[in-house]
Amino acid sequence: MRSALLLLPFLPAALAARPFLNEPNTGIEEAIGNTPAGTLPDLEHIVGLPDFEWAARRYMNVSSYTYYRNGAAGEWSYRNNLEAYNRFRFRPRMMVDVTNIESTLPTTILGHNFSAPFYISPCARGGLAHAEAEKNFVKAAHDEDILYIPALYASLSVDEIASAKPSNGSQVLFQQVYLNDNDTETKQLFRKVEQLGSKAIVFTVDSAADGNRHRAARYGVGSADSSFTYITWDYYKKLQNMTSLPVVLKGLQSVEDVKLAVEHGAPAVILSNHGGRQLDGTPSALEVALEIHQEAPELFEQIEIYADGGVRYGADVLKLLALGVRAVGLGRPFMFANTYGVEGVKHAIQLLKHEIAIDAGNLGVGDLKKIDASYVKWTNNNWYS
Repeated sequence: MRSALLLLPFLPAALAARPFLNEPNTGIEEAIGNTPAGTLPDLEHIVGLPDFEWAARRYMNVSSYTYYRNGAAGEWSYRNNLEAYNRFRFRPRMMVDVTNIESTLPTTILGHNFSAPFYISPCARGGLAHAEAEKNFVKAAHDEDILYIPALYASLSVDEIASAKPSNGSQVLFQQVYLNDNDTETKQLFRKVEQLGSKAIVFTVDSAADGNRHRAARYGVGSADSSFTYITWDYYKKLQNMTSLPVVLKGLQSVEDVKLAVEHGAPAVILSNHGGRQLDGTPSALEVALEIHQEAPELFEQIEIYADGGVRYGADVLKLLALGVRAVGLGRPFMFANTYGVEGVKHAIQLLKHEIAIDAGNLGVGDLKKIDASYVKWTNNNWYS
């Protein structure tokens, strides 16, 4: 017993050194591991979002897969994004009527109604996975009634992406942008976005310099936005005067910056570290949301707060919602699902909707709008630190 106790101080370090599992071992190799490289297993065999990456890695060429997969430097932030959710344990409640949980999934994002509290995050180069590229995201988001935010550096132009929407103008899209100090170009872009019917502009602010992406450098697939960029709060105020659309700030990573966003009239912010692709050592969105909950919980009432990064399960979504996040973004899972085209993206959306509902039911949440921080033990267990 005494020898075992002596080992306890070294346990966290030993666990931190464990091999990293990009996807969990849920029997996929035994079930469909014989799928030939360069082909996709039948979509019915994809039972969770991580399965899409397993399939895509075997299907895509190595440089295209790397473009989607890469993270900054040693990829510790990429890894932390995935692992942060498992540091905190649920506190399930029993004997609760959860039979109507599915009817409580719909939410609003900047006043627009959607069927679930998650959206397709902006990711570049959809054409690396499928010939129809971003059109598949538009169509799947429409059919499943969720938000899609196209990336500025998409494979298709903003006009081509907008052309995939139904002609009746019913679908809501936001548009992600990177900006430089050329105000004339910025005004032209904003005018184009407005004309195409986008309902908000999502300004990515966590890419002021090139990403330090070692994995990407090996294959020549580095950052699409590689210059030093002038991004300040004064510049943001100028942008707000260039458009009638709400300008959402994407990439905030501290409670201080969310407070400043409120002070500067931002309608919403997205907690994000760019998928762990820009600066290694940055916090996950869950850690930032927890910081806000602990230090300034009133911010969740003062501004709409969304979050993305490392979400792979319905349980991950629930932990963010429990802290006060309104909607959760996913990027890579949908990019990998796009190898199957529209049906793959729709399948991913359906899987996540189902997981959110059944995980909420098992958590004892009868109404998703009533989930709060009491459903999670927010003490770090250190099992995955």
